[in-house]
Amino acid sequence: MDIVTNFRTFLEVVQCGSFSAASRKLHISPSVVTSRIEQLEWNVRSSLFERSTRKVSLTDQGRRLLPVAQRIVHDVDDAISSISGNTNDLEGPLRIKVPTTLTAVFLARVLARFQYAHPNVSLDVVVIDRTVNPVEEGFDIVVGMLPASYDDVLDVGLCPLDRFVVASPQYVAVNGQPQHPADLVRHRLLNFGPTGATWSFGGPEGQIAVNVESHLTTNDGHMLLESALAGVGIAVVSSYMASAALARGQLVRLLDAFPIPQFWIRAQIPHSRSHLTRVQALLTCLRETFDPACAWEKNMEL
Repeated sequence: MDIVTNFRTFLEVVQCGSFSAASRKLHISPSVVTSRIEQLEWNVRSSLFERSTRKVSLTDQGRRLLPVAQRIVHDVDDAISSISGNTNDLEGPLRIKVPTTLTAVFLARVLARFQYAHPNVSLDVVVIDRTVNPVEEGFDIVVGMLPASYDDVLDVGLCPLDRFVVASPQYVAVNGQPQHPADLVRHRLLNFGPTGATWSFGGPEGQIAVNVESHLTTNDGHMLLESALAGVGIAVVSSYMASAALARGQLVRLLDAFPIPQFWIRAQIPHSRSHLTRVQALLTCLRETFDPACAWEKNMEL
């Protein structure tokens, strides 16, 4: 039994809405379509369609199987295309995890341009800031900047990311300017929750860790930035978020003598997915976008 053929038949029945229409599309008899679906139902031990005289509709089990069947069929087609050299027309689904603020200010446009260039690629974009194991959670590519590594996952560095300690001039005028990371305990601190409650700094005598008792904790970068701009307190923000406000004098940098360790914007790809041409195409797009010099930051509209 050819399970891929049965999956293809299943997808045609879903698209056509009936066994007879799928048989005409596939140029096979209705009995063959019925036999293939019955074999598939035997494999999954569940009915996949609610059958009536006019049409068929998916059961709950059928709806759960649909994205699996689509992925398997597209992966087989992709592998055949890569072997034959016929990779001009990318096709198939991509499930991507991206960070919230970076996507809002920049990555959304990059992904839109990628999909415009490859209209037969469907994107499932999940926007969250926590770390994600792409193997366990079923992602083709995870874009992030928080340090984490996983077994059987390819880790591709895209661009270093500087982070600054910042506050508004009004906050500094009222509350003073910290001269050492230890001084931060006397200030109102605005913390980005996904990075944890410890701020780390470099110094002449080594690393300095400050445990943060935050005046504000948020998992949204825009909320963090707006609070700093409003004079609520001191925040650690990424360079791409702070650059425009720093240039306009709405924020000032603090503690530059004690640099914060860089993060890296990186792509993480399961080894089992890395051979797919659509995955490689998106990875190439990301590499070209996030050049090592981080010139991409100059093209953002904050």
